[in-house]
Amino acid sequence: MTTLEPASQAPPPRWFEWAPVRGVWSRETALYKRYWASTSFASLVEPTIWLLAFGFGFGSVIGAAYGYNYRDFVATGVVATSVLFISAFGAMFGSFIRRTFQHTYNAVLAAPVDVHELVTAEASWLAAKAGLYGCAPVLVGMAFGLDPSPGMLLVPFIGFLTGLAFSLFGIWMSAIVPSINTFDYVISGILAPMLLVAGTFFPIDQLPPWAAGVARLNPLYHCVELVRSSVFGRLGLVDLGHVAFLLGFGALMWLLAVWKMRARLID
Repeated sequence: MTTLEPASQAPPPRWFEWAPVRGVWSRETALYKRYWASTSFASLVEPTIWLLAFGFGFGSVIGAAYGYNYRDFVATGVVATSVLFISAFGAMFGSFIRRTFQHTYNAVLAAPVDVHELVTAEASWLAAKAGLYGCAPVLVGMAFGLDPSPGMLLVPFIGFLTGLAFSLFGIWMSAIVPSINTFDYVISGILAPMLLVAGTFFPIDQLPPWAAGVARLNPLYHCVELVRSSVFGRLGLVDLGHVAFLLGFGALMWLLAVWKMRARLID
């Protein structure tokens, strides 16, 4: 009589699986092939307008300022603007629409996928786009006279790190707001002030001391400082602090995004 041996059991699932991330990236890549032209066009036109308006408009009056040619100052600062638009705005509206109207996340979670894997996949895709399109202002700046430098190769990585944090912020916000119109409060009350006091168009040292102290808590400020240090070849130990701040901000946003999305989708 033949003895049947017990079937080998499948290994228990790990806390984090990369298969859901690859799946989301495959879906987003297929979608991206349909709209890459319009996104790329906007990502090049917007920094061009910023440079024409501020770099040449104000720059013709200011000239050299803050130790830089003002056009170069704006070109490197606008990187944060491009990264913010791609990551935070894309995450807020995209996540809200997929969760509320398209029910995409319900379909994804029907598979053996957990919320923290879904959030990581969505945020990392937007961060990759932010890193790519964050290079556009530097390329436009080079067309207007910004000198190339080896440190420019770090710009996509800085854009990715900043974009990852703000993508997670956007996902968190998308799970908080009761309706899509409520994003107006987030844009006008949080993102717009952050953009204006990030050191993009003027150093935050020009602000009153109390305001400058608050501005140093702005993640976009740390992005701008890293970009300028990289492009102008002034990287130092202080920039490790900027990286640490962005990593800490990103970790906090990941926890908040996963917590709130889990409450929306499962609990």
